Amino acid sequence: MTNEDRGLNLDLDRRRRLGMVEAVWGADKTVDQIVAAARRLCAAGETLLVTRVDEAKARAVLQQLPALRYHPQAQCITMGKGMTGGPWQCLALLTGGSSDLPVAAEASVALACHGVEAELIADVGVAGLHRLMARLDHLARFPVLIVCAGMEGSLPTVVAGLLPQPVIAVPVSVGYGVGAGGHAACMGMLASCAPGLCVVNIDNGYGAAMAALRILRTLPIENTEGQASQAPG
Repeated sequence: MTNEDRGLNLDLDRRRRLGMVEAVWGADKTVDQIVAAARRLCAAGETLLVTRVDEAKARAVLQQLPALRYHPQAQCITMGKGMTGGPWQCLALLTGGSSDLPVAAEASVALACHGVEAELIADVGVAGLHRLMARLDHLARFPVLIVCAGMEGSLPTVVAGLLPQPVIAVPVSVGYGVGAGGHAACMGMLASCAPGLCVVNIDNGYGAAMAALRILRTLPIENTEGQASQAPG
């Protein structure tokens, strides 16, 4: 066991226990630690998901393990197919503006690692409310909605006030002055008057994806023959 291996205690039982793959937080790990984690997860036959990896660090990792895939907008590294080999369910992923896309991308990659497809509906913030209103009929078809928004963070409240399905709000660290850092958006979402709105931490696209996954796994799905069946788990 190398020095880098000694600092890792990977949860190789998470798939069986929770129906989720182990996620490696890459921001505070060295290149060697990420490489060691990738090798151990791949050797165990597990899907690899490393979050918060900047481009320079990702290049160094891929020099050692070129089979890995880097997703620059999401700042994630992955390897392996989704847990079910393809999408068994689909949800909608909304953003208030284009500045929210990196957080939405992290959620999308995390969902893809679990065989869940996310349809991106971007730039429908409340500053141009007609953009959201024009999509309500389409949004009503999805079982779960993830809504990413910065500034004052009002988009999830509006969505949750108009549509009945579970809505997961993600405050994004975008905004001027008091909005900078995502705290205004987070407080606004936590204080929302829309009943049942679920809020995750600032910029936590991964956490929103896992909350959505837990919900999706409780819902019946349509199999290829059009008959209702239970989500795999």
